[in-house]
Amino acid sequence: MFAVVRTGGKQYRVAAGDKIVVEKLDGEAGSQVTLGDVLLAGEGGELKATAGLTVAAEIVAQAKGEKVIVFKKRRRHNYRRRNGHRQQHTILKILSIGGEQPKAKKTKAKAETAEAAPAEAAA
Repeated sequence: MFAVVRTGGKQYRVAAGDKIVVEKLDGEAGSQVTLGDVLLAGEGGELKATAGLTVAAEIVAQAKGEKVIVFKKRRRHNYRRRNGHRQQHTILKILSIGGEQPKAKKTKAKAETAEAAPAEAAA
């Protein structure tokens, strides 16, 4: 089964056991996170409903990306600025796709009191 999830303004196609690098998420290495913004899910060529679907993942590490050099220059003005930047990343291992949240079911006691309340109001 695969899913397309959105996190950090980007979309990722994931399956159970995959490792992905995403924008920094809060948490320590070894802790579990839940990605709830599932855009698409399916198995093979069939698509599945995404209502209430979540993706469970484990944080493998918090890391920094490659250094990006920012160089600014204005011609003929003796203006040169050099700066560097390293983006913070989180490496995730996808544990499972699914985890539909069950809808709240009324128990018999709650259903009986709900039926009795309108009868009392009518009397």
